[in-house]
Amino acid sequence: MTTKSRSARKAKGLGHLRRAEILEAAERVFLSYGFEGATIRRIAEEVGVSSTALYMHFRDKGEILVEICEGAFAKLMAQNSALSALDADPVLRVRRMLDAYMRFAFDNPNAYQVVYCSTHPTLADVQGESVKALSDRCYALFLEAVQAIADAGRLRGRVEDSAQVSWAACHGLVALLIVRPNFAWAEREDLMRLMLDGVLDGLVTACAK
Repeated sequence: MTTKSRSARKAKGLGHLRRAEILEAAERVFLSYGFEGATIRRIAEEVGVSSTALYMHFRDKGEILVEICEGAFAKLMAQNSALSALDADPVLRVRRMLDAYMRFAFDNPNAYQVVYCSTHPTLADVQGESVKALSDRCYALFLEAVQAIADAGRLRGRVEDSAQVSWAACHGLVALLIVRPNFAWAEREDLMRLMLDGVLDGLVTACAK
């Protein structure tokens, strides 16, 4: 988990508090205390403002969490959309999508943990339909990319199974690297490359059946 010292209390009347600053602080608080333990007061203290000032931007912590989730999935959606449009070998396209997914996680470790690693049942209710819709669209694009491998006669198993296994494998790697930073991991790039080699070699044939 990334850490950051609390901001000093902002002087009254100095500029407009950016929503992005609140979201970044909220990610840290959610990770430290969980969704149930996080409070508007704690988030405001992390930002360095009063609770009253924070309420001018968000009505409650649920709304903050939804915006964090929407932002994360929107970035993934943009990545998947760009990669799915590439005129490339279908296996290479899937590899690039999985690689981009892992790099997104490493670039956004706090948001990734909030969105993908939180297990409290309340979170599913708070995130709402907008987040679920974005998540479903991201997965649908990835599923289409895996389907293209099957259409080329190169997929060993079923499309849905193959998509889920490859996604789960990459999630497992990035989640462990993020939450266990003090373990004696091998070089990240080597682990990512080996992960993709192993997953795709197992799921894809060298040539059309």
